[in-house]
Amino acid sequence: MVCILLASSRMELDHIIDRVREEFREMPGLRLTPAQATRLWGLEQEKCRAVIDVLVAAAFLRWTPAGAITRAEG
Repeated sequence: MVCILLASSRMELDHIIDRVREEFREMPGLRLTPAQATRLWGLEQEKCRAVIDVLVAAAFLRWTPAGAITRAEG
């Protein structure tokens, strides 16, 4: 049962990550603070941070000096 729940959570997280990637591809120059991202994507703060962390680690997103996230160029 725990494995099913973990797999379901992972599949949900993967779906959210894919959705966020598409939003940044569709809107070049998009910059969001973590609070704005949480509201835009309708996520709990912890889940939103997990999505951001995954995409930053994958070099798809980067942090700006002002503390926002934006698509990494290059």
